[in-house]
Amino acid sequence: MAVEQDRRISDVVKRERSRLLNFIRRSVPDPGDAEDILQDVFYRLVEANRLLMPIEHITGWLFRVARNRITDLFRKKEPETFSDLAAEDGDDSLSFEGLLPSPDAGPEASYERNLLLQELGKAVAELPKEQREAFIAHEIEGRTFKEMSAQTGVSVNTLLSRKRYAVLHLRERLQRTYDEFTQK
Repeated sequence: MAVEQDRRISDVVKRERSRLLNFIRRSVPDPGDAEDILQDVFYRLVEANRLLMPIEHITGWLFRVARNRITDLFRKKEPETFSDLAAEDGDDSLSFEGLLPSPDAGPEASYERNLLLQELGKAVAELPKEQREAFIAHEIEGRTFKEMSAQTGVSVNTLLSRKRYAVLHLRERLQRTYDEFTQK
């Protein structure tokens, strides 16, 4: 009987592994974290099997456990801002200000700086209101998601999601401008 259960678990792992890993990777950028979550999901499957827990819809159960593990990961990790990274490394080039051309570097640098700030302003203005507010509060104002949640009544996970979508939009939107500057 134990051999049969092990074979069934192996079949599920083989059948669902790539789909489940792709699902996790859509939410978790770090491949190591994604693999850890995948292993944890399969560990939970083995554990549930040993405890003889009935699982009616195995695929749905696996994805639900994965979603819960992803949520747990984001609860543990407080997202870092550019300023946090700069303070840790002592590298001013990681601060938002450090990413822009210096205003003292001449008229061309001043022009590029103003152009980048204008493009960033336009890109931020394009964001839906909720995403824009979450991005500005966390990145510009330096507020934590806990503080924002306490003030607005919106869950931390929702705020994390809003900021994530804002960052994805800003990356895509500002890529053209970045490419123009780097091709000079």
